Amino acid sequence: MSVEQGAGVFWRWWAAGTTSSVGSAVGAVALPLTALTVLDASAFEMGLVAAASYVAWLVIGLPAGVIVQRLPLRGAQVGADLARAAAVASVPLAWWWGRLTVAQLVVVALVVSFANVLFDVANATFLPAIVGRDQLHARNSLTSATHAATQLTGPSLGGVAVQALGAVPAVLVDTVSYLVSAALLGSLPARRVDAPDRWPPVRAMIGEGWRYVTRHPVMGPTMWTATAVNFVCGAQLAVYPLYLVRELHAPAALVGVLLAVEGVGSLVGAALTPWITRRWGTARSLLVACLVAVGGAFLVPLGAGWPAYLAFAAGNVVFAGGVVVLSVTTRTYRQTASPPDLLSRVMATVRFVSWGAIPVGGLLAGALAGLAGARATLFCFAAATVLAPLALLLSPVRRLRDLTDLRVDDPADREIVAAAG
Repeated sequence: MSVEQGAGVFWRWWAAGTTSSVGSAVGAVALPLTALTVLDASAFEMGLVAAASYVAWLVIGLPAGVIVQRLPLRGAQVGADLARAAAVASVPLAWWWGRLTVAQLVVVALVVSFANVLFDVANATFLPAIVGRDQLHARNSLTSATHAATQLTGPSLGGVAVQALGAVPAVLVDTVSYLVSAALLGSLPARRVDAPDRWPPVRAMIGEGWRYVTRHPVMGPTMWTATAVNFVCGAQLAVYPLYLVRELHAPAALVGVLLAVEGVGSLVGAALTPWITRRWGTARSLLVACLVAVGGAFLVPLGAGWPAYLAFAAGNVVFAGGVVVLSVTTRTYRQTASPPDLLSRVMATVRFVSWGAIPVGGLLAGALAGLAGARATLFCFAAATVLAPLALLLSPVRRLRDLTDLRVDDPADREIVAAAG
């Protein structure tokens, strides 16, 4: 593949992801508001919908890396897009026929969740194949910044669309975005896989990826850090709409704006990540980013009335900024440090553990919010955010400036790892 072809493939890949992200951001507002305003969902039902959106990582997160390694990459991505489009399109159809229920919303979230797992692992595996190692950090920052921009505009558009059209019709925007993404991805060249005559057993391949990640002195601790952060993110997904609508009494358009400001923090974090990591080093930047995220999580549920809206917006920005620095830095490290034949399994293992924490956080938060209220729940999960920097401080990462400073094959570094327990 020539440089020009490679650049063209990257931008089509980027355009597909951007289109899908805009629609998903609109759907992220429309779906919970459908549950709240159309079906009068309870706090626990909101937790179920949020948990269903990520539970597939617990079910097929580990084998997803093996599946992606064996399937045609382009076909897996297009198939996932079409499955998501069909599932989301069922919501307005059921509503028009008068048969929409919370149970259907949970099923739709489950279908989208399973498709997301295969799509995301495939996407993360595809990027290093079209981008040079020296460009990976910049491209990851670009994709995170683009995702942040869609988070900034998508929920705002979603809130306006819900207020103007109604919650259910606004879901159609998500359907269209998946169809456009499928068309763009279908134009990409198929990945050529040099398959062996006989693949090893699935369990053996999964185990190899699991052992590589969990025994790695950098990937292991950063995975547990991401798990703590995503556990809190799952709670926020479940409780944020409930907190804004039921406790702060925010109208739909304002809910969209307040959820969208997360994109400001993500955009700033993605833009500053290359500069921050060059100045402080990747390992030190992770520690600072985690501490920033802790502060943002505690700021979100403060205040009452308009000050509460401002605190929510500011906390959302700060938390998101810290999380994006963590995400971009650790994702780039995994893509560059993993052996190529293990990359899809490394990505699947990390996401199985860390993204699997999202539905757990959503379910627990939904149950707790029904007993103690949304504000108290957000404070409880803010306290859990402290586990993120703690996982790094208890690992060899705390002694490093850059993650790449620790060489697993270096005897001196093996002694550091052993001393850290």
